[in-house]
Amino acid sequence: MLQTLSTASLSWNPSQRSAYLDIMELQASQLSSRNRCPFHLKLQFESKWVQKGLALVSETSPYACQRSRDSRENPVGKKPSVYPQNVDLPPVLPTKKKKPYPIPFKEIQRAARKDKKLAERGIEKLLEPPENGLLVPELIPVAHEVLDAWKVLIKGLAQLLHVIPVYGCSECSEVHVAYSGHKIQDCKGPTSSKRHGLHAWVKGSVNDILIPIESYHLYDPFGRRIKHETRFDYDRIPAVVELCIQAGVNIPEYPSRRRTNPIRMMGKKVIDRGGYIEEPKPWRSVDPSSSSIVDLDTCGAYGRFPPPRPEDVPVIAQETMNAHEVVRSGVTKLMKKYTVKACGYCSEVHVGPWGHNAKLCGEFKHQWRDGKHGWQDATVGEVFPPNYVWHVQAPKGPPLRGALKRYYGKAPAVVEVCMQAGAQVPNRYKPMMRLDIIVPESEEASLVA
Repeated sequence: MLQTLSTASLSWNPSQRSAYLDIMELQASQLSSRNRCPFHLKLQFESKWVQKGLALVSETSPYACQRSRDSRENPVGKKPSVYPQNVDLPPVLPTKKKKPYPIPFKEIQRAARKDKKLAERGIEKLLEPPENGLLVPELIPVAHEVLDAWKVLIKGLAQLLHVIPVYGCSECSEVHVAYSGHKIQDCKGPTSSKRHGLHAWVKGSVNDILIPIESYHLYDPFGRRIKHETRFDYDRIPAVVELCIQAGVNIPEYPSRRRTNPIRMMGKKVIDRGGYIEEPKPWRSVDPSSSSIVDLDTCGAYGRFPPPRPEDVPVIAQETMNAHEVVRSGVTKLMKKYTVKACGYCSEVHVGPWGHNAKLCGEFKHQWRDGKHGWQDATVGEVFPPNYVWHVQAPKGPPLRGALKRYYGKAPAVVEVCMQAGAQVPNRYKPMMRLDIIVPESEEASLVA
């Protein structure tokens, strides 16, 4: 260990606002070859480390340090997966601006220039599954697992809503999971000014917990694009289900073309897609009430399942929580390979290599685009939205108030419902829920710095 630290002078640099401790002499002769740390000194003030002989100090003295065992057990680049104590709440994106690109725009331009150069030289674009229309064999079990978990998730939420009260605002998209609605004045509805920003609470449903993100079902994603005039010839199903179908799940009501020969492209032009095939439409001759596709839709799920027994509520909550994590992780794996497009202005999602041409966008500056969507690569949150809600520590207690808003945390609506029903919360959601913060009383809040 370091024994002597001498000739240390404290000098003031006019260009800096702090004092620097100039280490003039360091006797390292007694340091062993294993524990020698001549450039790392630990300070008693805020436990700061001195590197390269300089440190920012304030009337403190350094003392010798020794490399800890944790640094030897956890080498550089292999940090333990520890979640932070608290994180910021999710930001609210402005509606008067386009969403940011998930992939940097310069990388998109670079890839486009590369494809253009290959097309000018007459070289075909090298495509790998699933970009060439073929399935990825190792992702087929993942798609089946996601679809099964999707059914369990809908069933579990429908049963838990008989026990856990959920409220939704009739004027905006706010959702609250508690025995009474909160009193935070953040409503953005058309008549919110009359209510001074307070929400108009009504009883919620499964669609308030799982935001219904739907997509057009395509028999051939590489076939003809959907036009505005032909949009009613295609069925609308949940985007998660459509992603599983294109990844290898076979549903008789929603058939999909399975290619054996890959497609060929030169630049942006498809030169060989195996011809066009007339799309079968068997779902028009099937009774939806007697079909298995009912379990894939959130609409009317509350009335399809009876209330659970009180002793079964914690088990159902844990199964629903596990199903939510399976769907989220499975969709993340599938979207790394299969292309999903999202509108940069609204919530429209399209599963396939190209977006559709239906003129249904009514968001920011849609007149300039004639109602067409601004397609870009989608994120997992756009296909499977988390739908954050306020975390309530005491569901039967007094309602949340806007004066104590900074002490409250947030969590996905599914996680909040399952937690109040008795499920264990995964560690990834705990920092945002702020479980370690004690909410003060209204009188104490004014005394907190």
